[in-house]
Order: sequence, then C-alpha cells, then structure tokens
Amino acid sequence: MLLDSASLYFRSFYGVKGEVVSPQGEPVNAVRGFLDTIAYLVSTRRPARLVCCWDEDWRPAFRVAAIPSYKAHRATFPGGDVELVPDELAPQIPVIVEALELLGLCRTGAAGYEADDVIGTLVAQEVTAGRSPVEVVTGDRDMFQVVDDAAGVTVVYVGKGVRNAEVVDQAWLRAKYGVPDGRGYADLAVLRGDPSDGLPGVAGIGEKTGAGLLSRFGDLDGLLAAVADPATDLSPAQRRKLVEAADYLAVAPAVVRVAPDAPVEATLDDDTLPDTPPDHTALVAFAERWGLNSSVTRVVQALGR
Repeated sequence: MLLDSASLYFRSFYGVKGEVVSPQGEPVNAVRGFLDTIAYLVSTRRPARLVCCWDEDWRPAFRVAAIPSYKAHRATFPGGDVELVPDELAPQIPVIVEALELLGLCRTGAAGYEADDVIGTLVAQEVTAGRSPVEVVTGDRDMFQVVDDAAGVTVVYVGKGVRNAEVVDQAWLRAKYGVPDGRGYADLAVLRGDPSDGLPGVAGIGEKTGAGLLSRFGDLDGLLAAVADPATDLSPAQRRKLVEAADYLAVAPAVVRVAPDAPVEATLDDDTLPDTPPDHTALVAFAERWGLNSSVTRVVQALGR
C-alpha cells in the first residue's frame, strides 16, 4: 500500500471538523485525521507492507521548465516556489513525521520530485519484481494513471472520504472516463488539462471529446499522428485546436505522467508493517504531549491485529 501522504493530510486538515487541539492549544486536526486514516486502512484492507510517500518538491524544476504555469498559482508569492500551506497546517506536518517514525511506518521521498513520482517509481519497481497487488491510496485523480489490471495495480480513491473509498481499476476507468487503462487516463489528462495544477489543456477539448478522440486513434501518439496526416477524418475544428496546442502537447506528457525512475530515498530498510511500535514509551509520551491518545491507540491496535 502506497499512501499519497500530502493528499491525505490536506484532506484530513479540511475534513476533521471542530476544534481539535493539543493540551497546549495547538491544532492537531490534520495529525489526528491522518492517523485515523492509516488505522482505518490497515484495519480494513490489511496491507502487508506500507509506504507513506512524501513530497520533497511540490513543484519540480523539470515540470516548471516545461510548463511555467505548473502550480504557479499555489505559490506564496508571485513567481515564488514555496507552496501555500494554511498557517494551522504547516506546524502539524513535522508532528505527522514524528508520529510515523515512532509508529515504525516507512516514509520516503525523492529529492526534486513529488510524491506522485515516488508512487510511480515504487509501482514500477513492484511490477518489475512481480510483486502484487499494489494499492495506491489518494484523493488525487492524477494517480489513476498507474492503474493496471494485469500488473495488479489499483487506486483506492478517497475523494468522498476514506470510509467511502472507491477502488479504481480498468473497468472503473472505462465506465467513468471512457479510457481503457491508466495510460489512457494520462493521455486524457493531457488533453483535458487541470486548472488546479496550472495545466491549460487543449482549448475546446474536454473529457468526453478527448476520450472519443483517444478511442478513435488509440492513444495520444496516434491522435498526434492523425493531426499530422491531412487524410485522417478529424473535423476541421478539432484539427485546428490540436494544431494550435502543438507546443503544449509537445511537453505536457512529461509533466502529466509520473516519473517511473525517481531517486527514491530509502529512509527505512523494511517497509513491512510492524506488529508493534519500536519504542512504546516514546510513543506514549508523544501521544500524551499532543493529546492524540485515541488516534495513536487505533493505529497500534490495527497493527497488532
């Protein structure tokens, strides 16, 4: 099981209602929500191994070089490269890191890459080694691109909450988006774009039109070949839109697709879930310090089962 950590703790921050604070009055709603999410996932889905994948660079240079608008609107100042994190969330992130360490859970990232790339790289490693199934837990649709039935890779999508998670496989992608697999979803994402990530997409090509074009021509490469061939039956309007977006289409796939070869840091030698935390005394002190006894207990109980 690979956790898209930032996706999950941001969702916890906004999803845990009410005033959740430590005994000293510091906000801990994201920490509590993230730990409760892990406890629920471990209890219900029973992974043997788990990695909390981390953003070491939320706006990698190679993506910005290709498309300067990539996540630019999320910066703390115009042209800046620091992600805008709510004031009450920022100090909770180191607490989450400490909690994972004390629980003995593997956390890893890759310098210059996003958590999406860490996930993509670990998925590629598992598939190459023939180890499956692999589940990716996220609230981000971008990760649908790793879905691969033959390789045993699915996404546990928590867009509606972890207790209402949807298991995304190729049948789900066909029904929802009209694409055959994860790579087809990545091609669709290139065409559609994503304003939340600063990706413009192809003007006038939305999800339905994009899926239809990909179905007709096989994939993005086939569609681009059709654009270059005047004998293909693209409508004049569609051909014009795609021609006008040629510069974007030349670089967007490398931005949208997750890296399969990021230099993932091995922060722990073993990502096997522990039966019990490595230092019970330190974990108890941590839970009392932050007022997280119930959430920590739920994770420990889930591991013990």
